[in-house]
Amino acid sequence: MGAAGPKVLLVVGGGIAAYKACELVRLIRKGGGDVTCVITKGGQQFVTPMALAALSENQVYTNLFDLKNEAEMGHIQLSREADLVVVCPATADLLAKMASGIADDLATTLILATDKPVIAVPAMNVRMWEHEATQRNIAVLKSAGVTVLHPDEGPMACGEFGYGRLPEPGAIWRAIADHLGIDVPAPAALPRPEIPIEALEGDEDGGDDGAGDAAMPEGALSSFFSRIIPRSTAKRSHEEIEAEYEDLPPLEEGDLPPPEEEPAPEFAPDLGGPLLARKGSANAAPPIDIAAINHEVDPRKSAPEPIAPATPDEIEAVLGEVPEGADFGIAASCRADLGSD
Repeated sequence: MGAAGPKVLLVVGGGIAAYKACELVRLIRKGGGDVTCVITKGGQQFVTPMALAALSENQVYTNLFDLKNEAEMGHIQLSREADLVVVCPATADLLAKMASGIADDLATTLILATDKPVIAVPAMNVRMWEHEATQRNIAVLKSAGVTVLHPDEGPMACGEFGYGRLPEPGAIWRAIADHLGIDVPAPAALPRPEIPIEALEGDEDGGDDGAGDAAMPEGALSSFFSRIIPRSTAKRSHEEIEAEYEDLPPLEEGDLPPPEEEPAPEFAPDLGGPLLARKGSANAAPPIDIAAINHEVDPRKSAPEPIAPATPDEIEAVLGEVPEGADFGIAASCRADLGSD
């Protein structure tokens, strides 16, 4: 561990919980540690390398095949310089690759090449977390010496509820600090506000001495409300109310006020007429006067054409009797031949 403080290599996996890695970097820096971030291709879909570089004040590594860095075997150097490797969030895919020894990118390669302690912080869907394959991979990682934090329970971004939420950055930082031997003060509980409540009525048992206990009453809520809500009438027992009710004189019919008559409705429709309206009895009809319809004429334009149709010409004439063949000078024999065809 260097004099400048512990060095943490943070591997950011691809998941919606990757945004909490930014707060984790801030807490590690605040606690005196130095953070170097490695972000996977999936993690870059949620957090940009620029944001992690600004918070950590160190270069962020994303690519295994980097000519400048790999000239000196950068992935080996990264895995050996750190005092602790933290995988947060550790997705189901990343856990499976870690358990199987797959090294197909920079993150999985340096995890496989490191000789330093590794802490994995899972974050995934509740069904993925409870799956037998995931639990088997976690058992393999624990047997290999990897510290696997248990996820929190609660609502998730997918809409389901259960275990699989990434723990809060403060809890992850405390686990890292405990592993590195850094004393982190426990989070102070928020002080409970004390609201002074003045007793509006004196207690029958203790008089005014119980006014100081009005803020924290003992017993049910009814006792609490009875101390802070003023009473409009004197406090009476059930027996006193029953005795007062029995002393009341019985009511007679003359004592009751007469019922009020309901006023007649103003709307009085004539129900004696026919149900359907008769044709032609409308009060108004659309105008049919041409002059009324075309009452506005622009002098700059031609006058509108008349709406009434013009009188049609005769389309049928009386022709009289239809002429026969003899009228055209055709012989009878020819007319017979034409008829036979």
